Amino acid sequence: MKAVCRLFPLIVIVCIVAACGYRNPNIYNGPHKTIYITEWKNRTSELDLDSRLYRSLVKWFQKSGGSISSVRQKEGADLILAGEVISLELPSLSYGANNIASEVKVRLRVRYIVKEIATNKILLETPDHTYEESYLASSNFSAGADNESKALDKIIEDMSMAIYQKTIKGIIKP
Repeated sequence: MKAVCRLFPLIVIVCIVAACGYRNPNIYNGPHKTIYITEWKNRTSELDLDSRLYRSLVKWFQKSGGSISSVRQKEGADLILAGEVISLELPSLSYGANNIASEVKVRLRVRYIVKEIATNKILLETPDHTYEESYLASSNFSAGADNESKALDKIIEDMSMAIYQKTIKGIIKP
């Protein structure tokens, strides 16, 4: 009996949340859509950056639970996502002893667009956006390169999530 009394408030809360019509805005569950994600143009000297972006974007669209699937061919796709990496900068933020950089910022500047192919309607257009992430510099080259790569991975993940969420909002918006 005590166990039931302890669980009662939790059961009431679950019932209220279930009945209120709450919907997770990050999940699309409308009619099935297919999206063609192009390889982004990479105007930087960072090798494999376009592939890393592509894999991250595909991963985010796979999270829709099958309501949106990415395809490798433009033919038959409902949507197209195209983009370009404009620049990658690594400015130093702070300096330690002997004027050696102790903190560096990764700045990734991009532009992208999501369109409905059939109607040519633009769902999302970002002509210029900069994503930033700081990391600690190191006198050890390997450790510094690893920190830079982790910062760039975080930018790619955050950017992919933002593009996915904005695309979902664009599809849902009447």
